[in-house]
Amino acid sequence: MTKIAVVPGSFDPITMGHLDIIKRASTIFDEVKVVVMNNSSKNPLFNVDERMELIAEVTQSFPNVKVDSFSGLLIDYSVEVQANAIVRGLRAVSDFEYEMQITSMNRFLNENIETLFMISNNQYSFLSSSIVKEVAKYKGNITGLVPEAVEKALHLKFQ
Repeated sequence: MTKIAVVPGSFDPITMGHLDIIKRASTIFDEVKVVVMNNSSKNPLFNVDERMELIAEVTQSFPNVKVDSFSGLLIDYSVEVQANAIVRGLRAVSDFEYEMQITSMNRFLNENIETLFMISNNQYSFLSSSIVKEVAKYKGNITGLVPEAVEKALHLKFQ
């Protein structure tokens, strides 16, 4: 049986922290679906297609990683792609409470799909897409916080 994991997020944009979680998940699961969730409560800098293109570019060295998008409930997407697990990255204790609520709801909706938490690598524990966008907007140095392709895309957005 193929073990499939879903790594969801808005990825606006993908950071080195996201990439670390995706890379680690790709060593555990046969297939990893990185799914760009269309969150209506957020006002993204990059549209869904742009985010998917950036993710595809920076994950091309992981042969078992596929990029997708979805509007709706994550658990519905997970069922649709026959995933065994949802993988979520945790940066700090403050992330846990929110993630626990989401996980509990997903478990209520479908108890057959597990959620696994991966603790962020210490060097990325402060990192978020929002912080990266803010620094990039004011021409700050984001080298090493995002892949090179993302750094270029951010500079183009903020020209």
